Amino acid sequence: MAAQMIIRTRLRQAMRSTWLRLTTRLVVGVGVLIAVIAHVGTGPLLHGLHSLDGRTIGAALLLAAVATTAAAWRWRLIATRLGVELRWSTAVGMYYQSQFLNTVLPGGIVGDVHRAVARGQSPEMIKQSARAVATERTAGQAIQLVLALVVLACFGAEFEGYLLATVAIGLGMIVIALLVMTGASVRWRGALLHEARELRAGLGSVRASVQVAIASIIVIACHVATFAIATAAVGESVPPPQILTLAFVILLGASIPLNIGGWGPREGIAGWAFALAGFDASAGVAASTLFGVLAITSVVPGAIATVVFAARRRKANDAVPRTAHRSGLSESPATPRALTAPVPVLTARNQEKTS
Repeated sequence: MAAQMIIRTRLRQAMRSTWLRLTTRLVVGVGVLIAVIAHVGTGPLLHGLHSLDGRTIGAALLLAAVATTAAAWRWRLIATRLGVELRWSTAVGMYYQSQFLNTVLPGGIVGDVHRAVARGQSPEMIKQSARAVATERTAGQAIQLVLALVVLACFGAEFEGYLLATVAIGLGMIVIALLVMTGASVRWRGALLHEARELRAGLGSVRASVQVAIASIIVIACHVATFAIATAAVGESVPPPQILTLAFVILLGASIPLNIGGWGPREGIAGWAFALAGFDASAGVAASTLFGVLAITSVVPGAIATVVFAARRRKANDAVPRTAHRSGLSESPATPRALTAPVPVLTARNQEKTS
């Protein structure tokens, strides 16, 4: 009995381990890429890279700017309803920074965690800020799934069986998890009710929900357009209804949380989807490769935003001792030049608890 309890404890610790999640993501992402290369060779990946040009990059940057602005609008709407004030310029800059950090750092959520922490001035405010970020991302994913089902029902008969089965399994697992949590204890039931109330606070009004839906549709449309541009750039001619269907299937594949900066399952699903739709699997891998490169290129403004925000923080920290000196408060020699209050850190695990 004691041995079983030790095993269960260690399993729970392993499941909660950030290191395990990152390792799993790395292994699966690299494994899928190796499998794709083994199946189609390196030619499609190189073809996708060689198809990059100035016009394609310019179009991707423009579409990314529209998508980022719409996503920042969505975040600002929800954050304001939860009591977290955001200026337009700050929301857009921080969303660019968030996308950049999500792309270049392991885990894929570091940027979202930073968004939550940076807007909080107290533990309670950080909690509300994290809730706003989690609600915003969840709303976007939910609307993307609904749109994908609608598009596949209209144009993608060849994908319906696969997607419906996947969605049914996913929803079934969520329902089972909710039932288990609800029946486990009064504490879990109270936590679920609290989360439902907070979700209602963020998306409660009809106007706010419609605005969030519109913002999400704009974001998704920009991603679909970027994939269509990538497909045309690699020389594949796909009719509009089919490119719309393929784009949604591949965007769903890219959202699988077992990738490396988006790479891995996306390329595997792209090859499979193109082949299932009657096209060359190599063309799907090439288009997905170029789409991935464009996705990385489009978040470059986030690197600039990161530098600007860091310079502002440094300037604000340097202003603290000067302000104290002008107020007649002297510093002892042992006092550091810049004093900053410790900022509570919101880990990815804590963010998951708030979502």
